[in-house]
Amino acid sequence: MAQYAYERSRTIHRFDSDMISSPLISSLERAVGAANVFGDSSDLLVYEYDGSVDAAVETSKPAAVVLPQTVEQVAEVVRIARTNNLPIVPRGAGTGLSGGSVAQSGGIVVALTRMAQILDVDYDNRIALVEPGVINLELSDWVKPGGYFFAPDPSSQRACTIGGNVAENSGGPHCLKYGVTTNHILGLEVVDPDGKVRWIGGKGEEQAGYDLTGVFVGSEGMLGIVTKALVRLTPKPETISVQLAAFPTVEGASLAVSRVIGAGILPAALEMMDNLTIQAVEPAFHAGYPMDAGAVLLVETDGVTEDVEDTAREIERICFETGATLVRQAITEAERDLLWKGRKMAIAAMGRLAPSYYLHDTVVPRTKLPQTLSQVDEISKDFDLPIANVFHAGDGNLHPLMLFDRMNKTDIEKVVGASKELIEYCVSIGGALSGEHGIGTEKRDYMTLVYTGEDLAAMAGIKQAFDPNGVMNPEKLFPKGYMCGEVRAHYNAALAQKYGIYPL
Repeated sequence: MAQYAYERSRTIHRFDSDMISSPLISSLERAVGAANVFGDSSDLLVYEYDGSVDAAVETSKPAAVVLPQTVEQVAEVVRIARTNNLPIVPRGAGTGLSGGSVAQSGGIVVALTRMAQILDVDYDNRIALVEPGVINLELSDWVKPGGYFFAPDPSSQRACTIGGNVAENSGGPHCLKYGVTTNHILGLEVVDPDGKVRWIGGKGEEQAGYDLTGVFVGSEGMLGIVTKALVRLTPKPETISVQLAAFPTVEGASLAVSRVIGAGILPAALEMMDNLTIQAVEPAFHAGYPMDAGAVLLVETDGVTEDVEDTAREIERICFETGATLVRQAITEAERDLLWKGRKMAIAAMGRLAPSYYLHDTVVPRTKLPQTLSQVDEISKDFDLPIANVFHAGDGNLHPLMLFDRMNKTDIEKVVGASKELIEYCVSIGGALSGEHGIGTEKRDYMTLVYTGEDLAAMAGIKQAFDPNGVMNPEKLFPKGYMCGEVRAHYNAALAQKYGIYPL
């Protein structure tokens, strides 16, 4: 029988920063230059974290951080790590929210932010070749004069990088119509765990053989390091309409979401913010959200002018039928941008309400939104924990924001307990663990809620095929107890239970 389990054929050592050797630092400096290597404890501190919070993710300081500028340098760093039996952790801008770029096993962090060139733009074929450190929004700004944009737009798009988007398969408000990152990546240049440079995918719409590009996108840096990405560019639509709809209750706004989609309308984006979110956002950015609304919807439609106008009228009718007290369409581009600024900056505005927040990322069927939001409210009351809701309503991707004080141990205990209850509920009604933030270390121990031991062993088999020695971003995605030989044990138990097969 094929070996599906992820088993490391040799020991990968865990090194703390205080144990790093001078010869290793010297080797790294020769590979990328002394100015591109950090080994001092104070320099490494910032790389101990990503955008997540301590309540959700264990932090760990790397042994060293390198900032390569070429693919050849990346490959040499990987070979050095391999020679020294050190783990390798790829890292982008560090805006991730699931601990994916935290060096759980120590080792070498390969930060790709200095590989930030837009190498080529081919408007005729609607593609661009970029390095992983290119900032998401900068790519759209670069191709805007040519009439194009890069569709995936996470809320952190002013800071997050294309490489990080690829690693996490990031989404954003416009993924409802345009899809997530994987729908916009045609090919990748990668450095594998042996330090070899390979190209997967290509310019063509279809490639023969297995879709290895699809396997890499969303793999959280566990299969190799992306050093170039061939991305798909999307033509700017002829007309864009942005409507703000205010409702007395979250339930009414949720019903409007279901009715809009049920009517066969596919908005470019369909976002919801509840009253607690509005209380944080409106005084900060004056976007025009009614302060007394129970919830607001932000609905963007785009396309041919006549179709957009008809669709906007239909959306307005549906919103009023489901209880909206206000439906307003942005008249100018500046007004449209302001409405979106409020949504994009909603998470940052939470600092007005609490010193800390924990941003969740779960998905539920769109028709289950009303009951899920009701359950979130119950969890908020049960744990005496304020929870703001701002999320991608069109595809059921929830982002409850738990507001707390990280210096208060009782608050942290509330967040952990409320998080467990929220995740278990969402899964129980047919939801998913993550819509766009990834699993990382944050949700790895919840994977058994969704996947069987056989499922996890199959996933581990993919990891093993690319990275048999387990050096690439270890301790991510797979639950504790499902790594190495233990995966095999769970896999065998699943086979025995399902088929009566008892492998040797």
